[in-house]
Amino acid sequence: MSSRLHPLFHLLILLILFIRTHRCFSSSSSSSSSSSQTLVLPLKTRITPMDHRPTDKLHFHHNVTLTVTLTVGTPPQNISMVIDTGSELSWLRCNRSSNPNPVNNFDPTRSSSYSPVPCSSPTCRTRTRDFLIPASCDSDKLCHATLSYADASSSEGNLAAEIFHFGNSTNDSNLIFGCMGSVSGSDPEEDYKTTGLLGMNRGSLSFISQMGFPKFSYCISGTDDFPGFLLLGDSNFTWLTPLNYTPLIRISTPLPYFDRVAYTVQLTGIKVNGKLLPIPKSVLVPDHTGAGQTMVDSGTQFTFLLGPVYTALRSEFLNRTNGILTVYNDPDFVFQGTMDLCYRISPFRIRAGILHRLPTVSLVFQGAEIAVSGQPLLYRVPHLTAGNDSVYCFTFGNSDLMGMEAYVIGHHHQQNMWIEFDLQRSRIGLAPVQCDVSGQRLGIGS
Repeated sequence: MSSRLHPLFHLLILLILFIRTHRCFSSSSSSSSSSSQTLVLPLKTRITPMDHRPTDKLHFHHNVTLTVTLTVGTPPQNISMVIDTGSELSWLRCNRSSNPNPVNNFDPTRSSSYSPVPCSSPTCRTRTRDFLIPASCDSDKLCHATLSYADASSSEGNLAAEIFHFGNSTNDSNLIFGCMGSVSGSDPEEDYKTTGLLGMNRGSLSFISQMGFPKFSYCISGTDDFPGFLLLGDSNFTWLTPLNYTPLIRISTPLPYFDRVAYTVQLTGIKVNGKLLPIPKSVLVPDHTGAGQTMVDSGTQFTFLLGPVYTALRSEFLNRTNGILTVYNDPDFVFQGTMDLCYRISPFRIRAGILHRLPTVSLVFQGAEIAVSGQPLLYRVPHLTAGNDSVYCFTFGNSDLMGMEAYVIGHHHQQNMWIEFDLQRSRIGLAPVQCDVSGQRLGIGS
C-alpha cells in the first residue's frame, strides 16, 4: 500500500501467510544472520463480498492484502500483519487494553521488551526521511508518525523497538515499528480486522532492510487450491527457470512525484499480439518532477497506465476484440473509477473458452517482459449483469482518472510469474512458472 501512489480495490482477496518452522529452508552459508537464511511462506486466500452498488463509480478501498502471522513482544503476542511492498514503516495496531476490538491487537503494556523511540534519537531524526509526513515529537517527547494512503486509510502512533519472532528463536529480531493508537479507513466495519502492516519497500526502516535479506521472491497462482507463496532470502534452486532481469531505477534527488524507495523499473513499451504500440519513449520515463515512474507492486490488484499510454492500449485491444466480444455500453459506468472498457459476455461463451481468443498484452521492460493472456485480461464485475450476460472489464486502468502520476504493475498481471526482488544487485528477476508446481518443489504444494 504505497503511501503516495497506492489505490486498492473493493473486491477483497485476503492472502494469509502462515510461518511454519518445518517449511523454512536454510542456505548453504554457515552464518546465522537473516541474510544467510531462506524462509518459505505459503499463501491462502479469502474472498470478502463486494459492495452492492455496481452501477456507481466505485471508490478505492484497501482490499488486497498479504498477511503474515507471527508473534511479537515478551511474552509473545499473536499478531497478523499485512505485507506491503509499497510501504516502508511496519506498524501494529496497539491496544493498551482500551480498544473495543482487541482481537489480535498488540498491547505494549504487556511486553517487557517494548521500547519507545524518543524524538531526539537518530532513528527519529534521520531514518524517517522518506516518510510523506515528517515524524514529529509528541507531548511525551516520543517519536510520532502519521501515515496516510491513497485509499483514504491512515494510521498514527509512536515509533518503538520490539522483538519479532519468526518461526523459531533463531529468527527473532529487534525491529523498529509504529505502535499505532489510531487506524482509520474507508470501511470502519473492516478497520479493526487490520491489526498491522509489514513494510517491504527499500526504505531504511522497512522489514526487508532491517532484517537484511538480500533477496525476496513471490509467486501468485491466482487459484484457491494453491494461491502461491512468499520466499524471503535466496532462490538459487536448480529446478527454477532462469530469470530475466531488469534493473531497478534510482533517482537520488528528491522529486515531488517520485517514490525513491519503491521498486521502480523502466517500462520501454507495450505489445499486443507481438505488435509494439506506437508510444513515444518520452511518456514512459519519469519527467523532471518524477511523474511517470513504473512501480512493481504486489499490493495493487490491477495495472494502471498514464492516460496517453492507456488510451493507446485501450484502442488497440478494442480493435483486436471487435467481432469477438460485445462492448458494454453504459456511459455512466466506469469500474473502480478507472476502467472504462467493459464487455457483456454470456456464461455459455465463457464455458466455450472465449477468453482464450483474446490477444496477448505484453509489458516490455529493459531485459524482461510480462505477458498477460486469457482470463487475467478481463475481470468479472460482481453483482452486475446485462440481461443474461455478465459484465467483464479490461484489467488495465487509467492512472489519470485517479490522480496518480505513475505506472503501477499490479499482482493480477503477475500470476504464475516468479518475481524476485534482488536488493544486492538492484534488479528484479522475472520468469513464467507454474506456481503450484514450484510450491510442490518447495514442499508446500499439494
